[in-house]
Amino acid sequence: MAISMVREASTSISRCTYHVFLSFRGTDTRKNFTDHLYRALVQTGIHTFRDDEEIERGNNIKDEIEKAILNESKIFIVVFSKDYASSTCCLDELVKILEHRKSSEHIVLPVFYDVDPTQVKQQTGSYAEAFARHEENFMFEMDKVQRWRAALKEVADLGGMVLQDRYVYKLIKFLINMLSPF
Repeated sequence: MAISMVREASTSISRCTYHVFLSFRGTDTRKNFTDHLYRALVQTGIHTFRDDEEIERGNNIKDEIEKAILNESKIFIVVFSKDYASSTCCLDELVKILEHRKSSEHIVLPVFYDVDPTQVKQQTGSYAEAFARHEENFMFEMDKVQRWRAALKEVADLGGMVLQDRYVYKLIKFLINMLSPF
């Protein structure tokens, strides 16, 4: 199903600056999986937004990311890793992506890297630990914490790619083949 959705999206991609927006927890995957995925996408001709490559020095990072989500990207690859939920920036980004998805034809492709989709959906393990800290730090903003929780549940239900025992290059090759109409 995701493949057909991606192929349909290719017809309206010309209006977007980026074919793909990568959302990921930098400390977990920036120098390994996400970097390999980014390089493969770019080498295939798929224009990809990654926060450390596409934001010019001096620009406001949060504003540039929001602009890329709301105005410039068609497909969002969200790479879930063990510490993804510990980043309030990642969680805010995810909420923004899913809100935008509801009012547009944007596609969200979750990738579960070194984490099980049920852990994301049910917020167990490292996700439970992260939310215990968030509930303490945001005790007067529990609506924000609930939006983050709801976003994780929603995205886990989308059906994504799970790395588990697969070779990284095979998962990347699968993603590239899925996105190759661009």
